[in-house]
Amino acid sequence: MTIMQVTHTSECTDRKVRWQTPGFQPKIALAAALLLAASMNLAGAAEGRSLTLYSAYRDGGSFQNQTTGKSASIGSSAAYSASLEFPLDASRQFQVLYSYQKSSLGLESPLSGATPANGGFPLQIMYLQLGGTSFLTGEIGHGTYLVGGLGAALFDPTAAGYDSELRFAANLGLGYQQPLGKHLALRFEARGYFSLINSSGGLFCNGGCTLAIAGDAVAQGELSIGLAFSL
Repeated sequence: MTIMQVTHTSECTDRKVRWQTPGFQPKIALAAALLLAASMNLAGAAEGRSLTLYSAYRDGGSFQNQTTGKSASIGSSAAYSASLEFPLDASRQFQVLYSYQKSSLGLESPLSGATPANGGFPLQIMYLQLGGTSFLTGEIGHGTYLVGGLGAALFDPTAAGYDSELRFAANLGLGYQQPLGKHLALRFEARGYFSLINSSGGLFCNGGCTLAIAGDAVAQGELSIGLAFSL
């Protein structure tokens, strides 16, 4: 669920932090995460280090179109994530997480660059988070664990003429890991993402401000399954 409003306006009204590079590609953020994790040189022992690949179903949440009084929502869709984990002690890991979702913001009337069939406003959402896992059973790789982190969220419209928006974000979740062998395990997770928007209007604004989003925060939730590979 979200606590946001959508409205159409003709002016950009607030200061924003933007990712200025046009055509931003998700693989750039993933490469940055991998390089960061490699440079940290955490815990030389191999035990507890892992790479996890996730597939998830993410609930996009809903917005309020202030002009029409009707709902506008980020469509629920598949999401994909990758994480690197490094041991901190016997039960905790440091985690670098990158997550990607391709969706759209549903509006009553199509905008320039939107899909005419559904009036959607195409939107990519990416998270880059630094955090960790804590296994409640006391041993990395077995049983129930808490997971969470802090970082950034990038909201990237794919329609021409709109800017990407970079915001502070956090995640928190609960998971269960079931070993399948010495170097492979299944992970099941329920995770929530929370982004601070802090906008009074003009989000995605690039001169004309065809679309503006106003609000304080947006929340997304997902259920995921992942394969963890020991490194």
